[in-house]
Amino acid sequence: MVEGAERMAGSLRNRLFGLRELVDELAFRAPARLAVTVFACVVVLFAILLMVPFATADGEGARLVDALFTAVSAVCVTGLVVQDTATYWSLYGQIVILAGIKVGGFGIMTVASLLGMIVSRKIGLTQKLLTASETKTSRLGDVGSLIRVIIITATTLELSIALLIFPRLVVIEENVGTAAWHALFYGISAFNNAGFVPTTEGLMPHVGDWALLLPIALGVFIGALGFPVILNIQRALPRPGQRWHNWTKRLSLHSKLTLVTSGALLVVGALLLLVLEWTNPATFGPLTLGQKLLAALFAGIMPRSGGFSTVDVGAMTESSWLIQDALMFVGGGSASTAGGIKVTTLAVMLLAIVAEARGDRDIEAFGRRIPRDVLRLSIAVVFTGASIVLVSCIALLEVTDLPLSQVLFEVLSAFATVGLSTGITFDLPDAGKYVLALLMFVGRTGAVTVVAVLALRDRRRIVRFPEERPIIG
Repeated sequence: MVEGAERMAGSLRNRLFGLRELVDELAFRAPARLAVTVFACVVVLFAILLMVPFATADGEGARLVDALFTAVSAVCVTGLVVQDTATYWSLYGQIVILAGIKVGGFGIMTVASLLGMIVSRKIGLTQKLLTASETKTSRLGDVGSLIRVIIITATTLELSIALLIFPRLVVIEENVGTAAWHALFYGISAFNNAGFVPTTEGLMPHVGDWALLLPIALGVFIGALGFPVILNIQRALPRPGQRWHNWTKRLSLHSKLTLVTSGALLVVGALLLLVLEWTNPATFGPLTLGQKLLAALFAGIMPRSGGFSTVDVGAMTESSWLIQDALMFVGGGSASTAGGIKVTTLAVMLLAIVAEARGDRDIEAFGRRIPRDVLRLSIAVVFTGASIVLVSCIALLEVTDLPLSQVLFEVLSAFATVGLSTGITFDLPDAGKYVLALLMFVGRTGAVTVVAVLALRDRRRIVRFPEERPIIG
């Protein structure tokens, strides 16, 4: 009997190693295509889990379009919903959604590398290359450290958010068990920038509650920075006994650009929304000064990919929608749980404009020169993202009778995996739901990755054509 168990274990190990070799071969030949394929398989798996009858509160099971949309929204950490999370889904369904958020937050390639560590007790070269591509880590030696940071940081921050808001939720819910579940749900959803809420009314009844909203907002902001930045900050911070003087000099250029640009977008976005909504009777108007400041701060953070809201987004002015459109399109940091074109892309574009205006030959920031190919990649990301948004808007306009302002907002929310909505998602026809589901998938996997799957390999020319400068502008 023991020998039989050993043979079965040996056979299982051989199959696992054979599967790993197959994945290695596919990763070597077409890593981007493998990444998208694995991500799609995970979405399908969660959709199937949500289609079982006991996943819904009424026990009748969800329709394919609703299960697929919810699975994509959860795995892509978006937060757009076509059915109320609190009332439509059972406890099992909510647990599946939460698991989808966790998987999406970690990143499919990171999870694959973790599984590789469990099987082989080490990360192979291919797994390191895949994870480096997913997490935007430039040195292979950083990958193992980054995975540990992902596990420790994500879990610690999720639990920290849950513990911080738990006492307040006990008062609100008046039930320790419900408060604990909601605290955990909010903790995971906030750090992963998912935007899912476990209650029908969400956070709107607590618009002035600093004790509840501030930890959630902080968790969203940190989650949107990206794990490479978190890893870099952890390494740059002084050790016990060391001085704090000039510790920021140990930060990488990527970290500095991410932190500065994220902070600037937060301040500008919050101030603009505060001014535009100050007298709006349906949003900030009835609030006290302290509540308005908190609501503006919260609203300034959430379009970066958080997706939570404390006021009715549908009742905001169109000017406020436009500000949030811009913030959503930019998104968060690279290799973060946020979507969009990423803040470093915006930073490089702005630095290039400044350099051109000054007549500088090089693009420089914080005493470093940014290579020209980074600018070219930034332009490709912006153009690809804008093209995807344009096509999606046209498609959604064709299948609905909605105005462009609402369609653009919803499309950008899906593309940047934000989750904010003007209230139209619930009433979309099935065709519109499929459009947004595909858009969330593209937004999470990355526009450049999707293009790389379809594009031919880069050609290296030995003979290059003569150079000639066209007229620009």
